[in-house]
This record gives sequence, structure tokens and C-alpha cells, in this order.
Amino acid sequence: MTKPGPPPREELVAAAKGGDESAFAALVEPHRRELHVHCYRMLGSFEAAEDQVQETFMRAWRGRDRFEGGRLFRAWLYRIATNACLDELRRSERRVPALHSFRDVPWLQPYPDRLLDEVAPREAEPDAMVVARETIELTFIAVIQTLPPRQRAVLILRDLLEWSARETAALLEMSVPAANSALQRARQTVQELRPAERLERSAEDLTEQERRLLQGFIDSHERGDAAAAAAMVADDIRITMPPHPFLFEGREAMASLLERAFGPESPGDWLLAPTRANRQPTAASYLRQPGDSEYRAFKLDVLRVESGVIAEVTTFDASLFDAFGLPPTWPPERSS
Repeated sequence: MTKPGPPPREELVAAAKGGDESAFAALVEPHRRELHVHCYRMLGSFEAAEDQVQETFMRAWRGRDRFEGGRLFRAWLYRIATNACLDELRRSERRVPALHSFRDVPWLQPYPDRLLDEVAPREAEPDAMVVARETIELTFIAVIQTLPPRQRAVLILRDLLEWSARETAALLEMSVPAANSALQRARQTVQELRPAERLERSAEDLTEQERRLLQGFIDSHERGDAAAAAAMVADDIRITMPPHPFLFEGREAMASLLERAFGPESPGDWLLAPTRANRQPTAASYLRQPGDSEYRAFKLDVLRVESGVIAEVTTFDASLFDAFGLPPTWPPERSS
């Protein structure tokens, strides 16, 4: 005897409108990851995006009597998510007046590639977008934080989600000419602030060169080899550590950091694991302090590679290791 399949979408919509929470979850959960990416772009923070996805679902539940099926349902969720993010931006006033480095975006957080890979066109939702590299790299996320909120929303809806001018204007309750003007200004700002090499990159996967540099970064740090680490970076290497207001530029500044990490006053031994964030090579660092038997999650270093060398390192704390699928200690705890 075959098991019954899932109920038709029309039945789920009717049940959700009637207050069936399981039917509601079956409708909205397939959109969770793409809405999270949308909120992340709007806000620049993984954790803030989590909050606004939850807010989106709560608003959708409260307005479930307005459910519609098909494409309109997905667009309706995006409308709610966008407005939730705009409300959050008005409350928090998170906007960067000028972007000189990532220290100007203290709320910036990385996004795990393992979760980005969950956002892909599905047979039932062919409009779901693959998250392309140039639309999620840290530089792009930081640059769009300089845009006024409505410009930010217009850029994301038009250029990344490929909504029409009419759809975008309707969502944001503005005229089509105003939406087009906002898009033009947003594009100009992004063009001015993004490095030209970044605009030419579209591959989702890491290049062989990026893999090689990531492995070299890992090897040199595990060996405590400052010379090898310095040999892989640009002369004008830049290192930032959001949310801290630190900025280190150039080889000399990097040398002082390496001395603290590897020298006589080193906090302990390092073990690094390769991962990826924002479609960029990333190293997850574990630290074993003197007297400890385990390596414990310590930081994430997201690398930006240009012209064959590491041009930038953005260091984040260990708070998102779980989102990256990384264990809190190394070796991972074994089940009994």
C-alpha cells in the first residue's frame, strides 16, 4: 500500500487560512533560506537576518487570511520580509555614511556557503535564485550598507531578484519613475565602491588559486611560520575584525599580528580547518591554550584574493561556528 502524498497546495492554503499551523509551516518553510539571504543582504548581519525571518513568518501568520497561491505567495513573503527589514533599519539606524574598510560596518557577519547552497531553484519554485558569488561577497554586502534603505531594497529586488520596476514600486509604495531613479543611484554607488576585479567575478566555486592560498594560509598558521604567511599576502594587505574598530594595513602591521599569534607570547597552539563564507575561501581557527587538552573554536578568517595574493583578511569570532557546521572543539566530540 503506497503512502499518501502531501496535500495539494490549495488544500494547504485553505488549511493555513483556517489556522492550521502545520499547513502554514509547510507553505513557508521552503522559503526560509532564500528569505534569510534576502534579509542578510538588507542588514549585513546573519543573526539580524535570523530575527527578521522569524518576524516575517509571524507577520505572515497574522495576515494569513490574505494568502494566495502560486507565484504570488512567494512575492507576498518577500514583501513582508522587505518591510520587516526596512522597519529594523529605521529602528537601528544601521547605515554606513562612508566605507573605508569593514571596520566601518561593525555589525557585518559572514554567511556560510553550506547554507547558501540550499538556495537553488526547485521544481515547485522555479523562480528561486542561485546565490551568485558577486551578489554575496563581503565587499558587496558592505558596499550596499552605505545605501539608504529604500535604495538598498530597490537594488536587491531589481538586480538580484529580477523583479520588474512595477513590482518593486508596488512593494515599496513608490512610483515607477521614483523606483527607477533609486535603482540608478544605487547602481552608481555600487559601481564606485566595488573593486573592478570583483565586478568581473561570477563563479560560485573557489578558483584553484584560492584553494592553494587557503591551504597555504592554514599550513603556515599551524606551523607558526610568519615568513610563509607573509609571503602570500599583498604589500597593502588589509586586516579588519568586525565588530572591533581595528584596522591593520600593510605587511608591517600584519607582522605585528603574526608576532602576537606565533611568538613567545602566543596564546597557544593553532589548528585550522578550511571552509567557505560568502563564496570566499575561509579558515576556521581552533586554539589549544596551555594546559588544555582540546582545541576550541576561536575565529573565522575570510580571505579576499586578488592578483594571485591574499589582499584582505576579515576576522570574525567563533559565534557562528555552528551555522558553518563546525564543531566547538577539535577533535569533535564522539558519541558514546
